[in-house]
Amino acid sequence: MVVQAVVKQDARNPVNLEEARALVKHVESLFTPWNIDALVAGFTADCVVRFGALPEFTGHAALRAFFNGRSAKQKDYRLTKELRALDGDTIANIWRGAWRDAESGVAMRGFGVEVWKMKGGKIAVWEAAFNVARADTAASVADMLR
Repeated sequence: MVVQAVVKQDARNPVNLEEARALVKHVESLFTPWNIDALVAGFTADCVVRFGALPEFTGHAALRAFFNGRSAKQKDYRLTKELRALDGDTIANIWRGAWRDAESGVAMRGFGVEVWKMKGGKIAVWEAAFNVARADTAASVADMLR
């Protein structure tokens, strides 16, 4: 079962960089194509999500709705994640993504930073900050502050 790579059989958090890197890469693989069931299963039932400017939300139902909404909007999504740090129960990673906007057809790109607080081998808190822009346009600081 795919979920077992995220939720280790012994339900423990990664304890070294090799295990944390493997988890980050596995989560990356679940986005292409969108494997929403496995993604949701990798979070605790009472997970807390703080994603960009969205209001904080909690739990599997809200998380599933979030992933369903994104997958409908982000066509041909391609993602890479890279581990940046492991400290106890906390994993930090960066990501780069590219997709086609479902409504406009415009090619988009994004970059972000994520911090995962782990509990029993699952993500209990997901905090993410990111920037998104058209893939064919160079962004400036002024553009980001609009």
